Amino acid sequence: MHHRVRIHYDNKNGFLEPVMWVWVSDGATLEREVAPSGMDDFGVYYDLSYNRSSFNFIFKDGKGEEVPWEEEKFNRSFHVHLGKEIWSMANRHNIYNVCPASPRGNIKDYYRQISHLVPKENFYLPNTDVSGLGITSMLGANTLADGTVVFGFFHPYAARVYLVGNFNDWQCPGHPIPQQDKFIPMDLCHGFYNQPNIWLAQITAKTNTNSPIEYKFYLQGGTVENERYVSDPYTRLYSDDYKYRNAVVVDPTGFKWTDQDWKTPDIKDLILYELNVYGFTDNDPGIPEDMQGTFKGVTRRIKDGYFDKLGITALALMPTAEVPMKKGLGYEPCTFMAVEKDFGTPDDFREMINEAHRHGLAVLIDQVFNHTSNDFNPLWNLIDDGSGDGGFYFAGKTMWGNKVATGKDEVDNMLIDSCKLFIKEYHIDGFRFDATHSYFLNHKFLHRLAYEIKDKGFKSNAVLIAENLPNEKDLNIEGYNGYAQWSNFFHDKVKALLREGAFEGVGNGTDNLGSMIYFSKDKFAVHTNNVINYCESHDENSVQFEVATGGEHLQDSKVKERKARLGLMTTMVALGQPMIYMGQEYGVERERNRIKVSWSNYSEDTNKFYQWTGSLINLRKRYEALKLSGYNPIEDGKFNWLVGPWLENSKGGEKRVLGWKANSGSASSEQLLVMLNFEGNDVPVDVHFDPGRWIKLGDIEHINDLPPVGNKDPLDADSIIVSENMPAQHFVLPPYSGFIYKYQSA
Repeated sequence: MHHRVRIHYDNKNGFLEPVMWVWVSDGATLEREVAPSGMDDFGVYYDLSYNRSSFNFIFKDGKGEEVPWEEEKFNRSFHVHLGKEIWSMANRHNIYNVCPASPRGNIKDYYRQISHLVPKENFYLPNTDVSGLGITSMLGANTLADGTVVFGFFHPYAARVYLVGNFNDWQCPGHPIPQQDKFIPMDLCHGFYNQPNIWLAQITAKTNTNSPIEYKFYLQGGTVENERYVSDPYTRLYSDDYKYRNAVVVDPTGFKWTDQDWKTPDIKDLILYELNVYGFTDNDPGIPEDMQGTFKGVTRRIKDGYFDKLGITALALMPTAEVPMKKGLGYEPCTFMAVEKDFGTPDDFREMINEAHRHGLAVLIDQVFNHTSNDFNPLWNLIDDGSGDGGFYFAGKTMWGNKVATGKDEVDNMLIDSCKLFIKEYHIDGFRFDATHSYFLNHKFLHRLAYEIKDKGFKSNAVLIAENLPNEKDLNIEGYNGYAQWSNFFHDKVKALLREGAFEGVGNGTDNLGSMIYFSKDKFAVHTNNVINYCESHDENSVQFEVATGGEHLQDSKVKERKARLGLMTTMVALGQPMIYMGQEYGVERERNRIKVSWSNYSEDTNKFYQWTGSLINLRKRYEALKLSGYNPIEDGKFNWLVGPWLENSKGGEKRVLGWKANSGSASSEQLLVMLNFEGNDVPVDVHFDPGRWIKLGDIEHINDLPPVGNKDPLDADSIIVSENMPAQHFVLPPYSGFIYKYQSA
């Protein structure tokens, strides 16, 4: 059967004699040069007869082989289902069955027209642009002061884009019964790099009900499918309909903030508590059932003073972005701006943060920029640029699924916009970035993100934390304090010591014990503020669970609890910023990647582990000598090793013991002595004390501060009195023990 098709070509690459080369993949028929049949407003066109259901074509400048051709990657594949008239554009592999829209101006001009309507407070209009042109992209759905909504959509390869929603009865060319008078075509504007790649529409949206405004985009061309409904990558919220996943217009300016006097604390003052919004209050009898597992549940516990009593200064929230899976870890984001609706509304999230700030708590959120969900992924094949699986936004695979193409300017724009939106509209204090190994996440992007947010003053005191698994030093070089780093070295080493065996390739020897405490400086950190210490997180076994894997002699409940306390004390006294994982304050035993805690089994008022933890945390908060900062406290005279396996035998040589003195460095300098023993037996050591009284503030079993905070009597028998004649004291460290002493002059 013979078919005919008209192929239009814009010839924007300026071929003097544009010839179309046509072939079929098996080489059986239809391999020839085709000259133009005519010209129109779009460019040249070719009338072609063919007798196969499909064929390939590309353009070149003139006849013969020795002439300029388009690159091979722009080979196009035609199938009869595309119809009898198609359009092609220079240096694109895409085929369109509608005439591509012509640009309608520059996005900068559009922004000038509406800039006076942009809300000034608690509202972020996307404006990140690496091109140097100062583009305010206006991507997403943005409600202006006059009630109109500006919709912006990035797509450099679409032929036409339509805005559809409950405000126009979802009318577009793809509707089963199309009503053209209700169509809302979006205007194509010159945007990033002054190229036609941003689509805009502005409407006064009124629905027939009081329901929220829901919307999608309808694309013609530029996707793997010829025509397609797509979700907005910049949406702030998805609808409740999991089948269709409509985007929802959110006006962030309606919430009344009361945290105007809040200031993000210096990172050295942070004591982090990692939690999963769902798991933190799920099945908690102290929380109303309708609040359990939600933002409101977390808010309730904040109001009840849970973190006040514990002494926590920052909440490190596991991902709050929308994910397909309910009640999971959250590390499978759909997009990067939308809040997980199973946790509550955007305003519920704002209320939680507002209340956290009222209680002196900074709030950090986990940003998963390395991959997205494979189950529901609006970015997958959204832009067909010929780059391979997934299209424009992806660059291969990770062990968790598809890999986001960070390092690509427009992709980076979106991710940085996400961080700016959460800072501006949710008052977020900072971020933890998941799996920032350069294999998973382009470091050019991370440096640019720090520049855009901190260096350019968008939020200069933002806390940025990288889960930098191999400790790549380019994220933390001397003089650059952009990223703190989760110290996997710290937790690996602590776990190795506590389970008395190898752990994830780390031996049980005594090498690098000092580095573990001294903010892992010889590994990657150059500043005390640049390391987050933890021995438990969502991604790690609890200490008690891990210890129990070390043999029968370590499965005794008393031994496990003692080691859990030692691990927590080590975290709190080490240089850097301590973090605990929800439930760790009770000594909960669990495997990694568990977010449920049997809260009904624990009581703040009666649980001794909780009370000890709270006292330990508050001890760290009070004493500057336990939260040293600076590039090298040893050189600054604030830190001095007294016990360590690298010293002579009388001072702990070859034993898994550590001890040091630290002082605040102020005029009224306080001195503290910390000693830790990871051995399963007594370890006698000689400790050099300054003459005077050394008051025990805490050990593995008890913490008691001096008045007015505690009721510790300096004359208690457990104090150490040192004479000027005998500063060196013989001291015995019991098995699995830790001590904190404070100096008081004679």
